[in-house]
Amino acid sequence: FVMKFNRPVIDTLYLPMAETEKGKRIIATFDMEPGEELLMKVAMSTTGVDGAKKNMEAEIADWNFEGVKQAAHDEWNNYLSRIEITGTDDEKTNFYTSFYHALIQPNQISDVDGWYRNAADSIVKAGNGAFYSTFSLWDAYRAAHPFYTLMVPEKVDGFVNSLVEQAEVQGFLPIWGLWGKETYTMIGNHGVSVIAEAYRKGFRGFDAERAFNVIKNTQTVSHKLKSDWETYMKYGYFPTDLIKTESVSSTLESVYDDYAAADMAQRMGKEEDAAYFAKRADFYKNLFDTETQFMRPRNADGSWKSPFNPSQVAHMESTGGDYTEGNAWQYTWHVQHDVPGLIELFGGEQAFLNKLDSLFTLKLETTQADVTGLIGQYAHGNEPSHHITYLYTLAGRPERTQELIREIFDTQYHPEPDGLCGNDDCGQMSAWYMFSAMGFYPVDPVSGNYVCGAPQMPEFVLNLADGKTFTIIAEGLSKEHKYVDSITLNGEPYTKNYISHEDILKGGTLVYKMK
Repeated sequence: FVMKFNRPVIDTLYLPMAETEKGKRIIATFDMEPGEELLMKVAMSTTGVDGAKKNMEAEIADWNFEGVKQAAHDEWNNYLSRIEITGTDDEKTNFYTSFYHALIQPNQISDVDGWYRNAADSIVKAGNGAFYSTFSLWDAYRAAHPFYTLMVPEKVDGFVNSLVEQAEVQGFLPIWGLWGKETYTMIGNHGVSVIAEAYRKGFRGFDAERAFNVIKNTQTVSHKLKSDWETYMKYGYFPTDLIKTESVSSTLESVYDDYAAADMAQRMGKEEDAAYFAKRADFYKNLFDTETQFMRPRNADGSWKSPFNPSQVAHMESTGGDYTEGNAWQYTWHVQHDVPGLIELFGGEQAFLNKLDSLFTLKLETTQADVTGLIGQYAHGNEPSHHITYLYTLAGRPERTQELIREIFDTQYHPEPDGLCGNDDCGQMSAWYMFSAMGFYPVDPVSGNYVCGAPQMPEFVLNLADGKTFTIIAEGLSKEHKYVDSITLNGEPYTKNYISHEDILKGGTLVYKMK
């Protein structure tokens, strides 16, 4: 980094550094009269001091504090005004805070001239002029990245190109990318989902062949810590006696990425790859125990792990276990791509709904920091639960989805500094709020469909990239009228339980008549 002052430093005092500190501790002295201002500006770079100097010169050359402040205000306003909402002051505070949170990352870490420090610690130039990092993919693939495809589409190709560039250096797509490097935090390889979703939604500002090649490598070549594909393919799941932690969650999360890979392969005409990954996308069925009706840890010999407590919360960093920041109650529903197949495993809609009802009524006692925002065993403060309320809609009971969304809005989001029930996780908690406020949610992001819920505010106007607008109106919405009576799209009755990405991009008006 470089730091510059608008006045000369007349004296410095170096303080002792602690053993683990790398930066010097300096007291700087300035010659100033009472009432005079000291201005300071800082620029950063991943490449070195020269890169930081170039960034400062290009981005903040002068000392116009008010001008910088105004430019930041205008830029944020440009983004936040893409969605205009009608609601109370508290609702607006919640919504625009969520919008702001969602846009804080991913971050461009390349210098103004495109150079950055990559995963191999080499200084390279971004292939498309900018390189992004801070990819909290385990969280953000669920709703934050779908939100970007809708409201900040100009960034999506850059995100995909950055994921591909990092994958080509380290051999697999980022799991949790930070400062252009891999942290190996969390499980799954959900960069696969982000790329497949972008391709499905028509983004073509990236080389699809290159992108699919890194997807295929990611899902077939085993790599450090997280992906033992030989074991996965041999058993059709990660056995709990061979994979010491998170065996169930790792299987279910990997299955979704397999489905995403199959979808992209199919769209590219790669029939053999599509068939291979589609077969793997069914592996979730191998962990469903029909007796307990849970996704349950299984040994290599096919036997179920015993004893088994579905309420026991697992957490890799502290308690270990077969689930990731969650338990069997939460992960049993982690089949975003094939809800009809999951319903069939339960033996039909009624059994499925009965179990789903139990999730929200059976109390969970836990002290795990990430498992928060509890409604029964449902944990809104952590991402594996985020799509679950919408499963009622997909199983024929949309009114229950509508009730639960209202309950979550009333209890889990407040316009206060501590108003979230869990870590925002790089915009995912916030993206859930915004989608759900508008009346739909991407249960399966790669499908390009948003499952209907119920709007929580009277009106939204989405100002889309090409000048079109998409308006959502909740007619008759009130505290009492939280259920959807009927829906019209552009004046015509609308009976599907989802709306497609394409229908939103066409522009128009979606009216929910509330009761």
